[in-house]
Amino acid sequence: MNRKEEILQDVVIKFAGDSGDGMQLTGSQFTNNTALLGIDLATFPDFPAEIRAPQGTLPGVSGYQLRFSSDKVYTPGDECDVLVAMNAAALRANLKGLKKGGKIIVNTEGFDAKNLRLANYPDGANPLEDSSLGSYSVIRMDVTKMTREALKDITMGTKEKDRAKNMFVLGFLYWMYNRDMGNTIQFLKDKFGKKPEILESNIRALQAGFNFGDTTETFTTTYKVEKAKMTPGVYRSIMGNQALAYGLIAASQKSGLSLFLGTYPITPASDVLHELSRHKAFGIRTFQAEDEIAGITAAIGASYGGSLGVTTTSGPGMALKSEAMGLAVMLEIPLLICDIQRGGPSTGLPTKTEQSDLLQAYYGRNGECPMPVVSASTPSDCFDAVYEAVRIAVQHMTPVIFLSDGYIANGAEPWKFPKSADLAPIEVKFKTELGPDEEKFQPYLRDEKLVRPWAIPGTPGLEHRIGGLEKQNVTGNVSYDPENHQIMVRIREEKVARIADHIPLQALDSGPEKGDLLVLGWGSTYGSIKSAVAELQKEGFAIAHAHLRHLRPFPANLGELLHNYKHVLIPEINNGQLIKIIRDQFLIDAKGYHKVMGVPITKGELVTKIREVLK
Repeated sequence: MNRKEEILQDVVIKFAGDSGDGMQLTGSQFTNNTALLGIDLATFPDFPAEIRAPQGTLPGVSGYQLRFSSDKVYTPGDECDVLVAMNAAALRANLKGLKKGGKIIVNTEGFDAKNLRLANYPDGANPLEDSSLGSYSVIRMDVTKMTREALKDITMGTKEKDRAKNMFVLGFLYWMYNRDMGNTIQFLKDKFGKKPEILESNIRALQAGFNFGDTTETFTTTYKVEKAKMTPGVYRSIMGNQALAYGLIAASQKSGLSLFLGTYPITPASDVLHELSRHKAFGIRTFQAEDEIAGITAAIGASYGGSLGVTTTSGPGMALKSEAMGLAVMLEIPLLICDIQRGGPSTGLPTKTEQSDLLQAYYGRNGECPMPVVSASTPSDCFDAVYEAVRIAVQHMTPVIFLSDGYIANGAEPWKFPKSADLAPIEVKFKTELGPDEEKFQPYLRDEKLVRPWAIPGTPGLEHRIGGLEKQNVTGNVSYDPENHQIMVRIREEKVARIADHIPLQALDSGPEKGDLLVLGWGSTYGSIKSAVAELQKEGFAIAHAHLRHLRPFPANLGELLHNYKHVLIPEINNGQLIKIIRDQFLIDAKGYHKVMGVPITKGELVTKIREVLK
């Protein structure tokens, strides 16, 4: 059979099916396979919000979008080239995101009358039989039937055999994109080595899908994407929550502090607990508490005792932790609160992404309660950003809020990981004895950074009082004195403000130092801003991009930077939060672009908005 190979530069695939169809596993395996080939990639897993929505319904659709390219990529793509739809609901939910002329790989068994009804298609309508898909290339495969045929000799029930149909689709895609299946077969052996029937069924289905593409005359073209031009080095594929966990481990090792995680499971933060619990060899202790409040207060106790106390949560959990966060501010001890943001308010959208906790991080506690805020921009950036957050916490004796979100936490990208020797040290100083001029320990006696000493309980001569009541300046005794309260409020505020002297100045990600427009971003808008700005810079526009890691305090030069441009645009996945703070602190007429749909801002819509601002 004559077949041709076509070289592609950039491909976006969306895997979509029922939440029980294994689309996340399929997507992650194709991602790992891609990463091993040195091809750049970005992913966007899209989980259903319901734990177990009725099978075949729109709320139960699970998706995984993967973009891979021979060029550097920063987003998982605005539109898909290929949509894998395991049933009618998956097609209906994702068709709007497919390019005209794109390929649709459908499992025909998922388009029977029942599935069409569950997907809310009108009576008698079937997109595989009418002309509604005429502008796409449709590849029909009865995946369910062919999977069962491949596994006919295995003594498993039909339901169990059907669970392997995602491997059939994966095998077909491996054939279509000229891939070797070796790494996935090894993954299956590692995962199901003690369950031989499940192992054999998955490997057989994988090979059957590959062979189907190889032996069917319908398919005359395979595709290949060349390696990306990346900085030489050793890379691995990393997800945001993984990188966050590794950053915490690295910070623990470099600071010499034992890591204690006190937490309560909540989507999308739970994977940090899962990952850290696997690394007890590094002296890490993980504690799954009975609720959010117990989780953070246990972490506060660990920090008071001289450990690196960490708690992880999402927006609803951070609301519950707020009183304890105020206690940590009053005690002035190191503590890290990792908030993996999701759609809100209340329970909101547990599996959908949002950047809507920034004002909560700034102001969401009673009284004057300042805390530094640090955010990550990409999955791999979680490592560096959380490492920096730990440094600030222990060197400035303050709780710190670290912000990520569902898009960053569950997304993946290649990561050129650092060696331990390349990481900046995190110096920790415990007070072990009275100073030359101290007759009695003064727990709120400060240095030039306004930082108080960290004294471990039980250290002879350094006994001191703790608690949530206002402290007397220097002595730490309980004080209701009005003048003292004003002094302490202002000291705590100034201590956080002085951190700006110990963080890098704000640099431009790209663009001229002065110009018509600065696009200012934070968090997971990084990829779409970078891509949109790069496109318009090529057209000759005088626009620049700056992305914030330090959100409180801001870098010392941020105000000067903002005033170098005629216009400032701030895109956010919220209803306008950073823009309020920027307008308040720097008195500039910044413009916003706000999207609150539970999905990232796309490059295309941002290009349109930038053109509108520049008119």
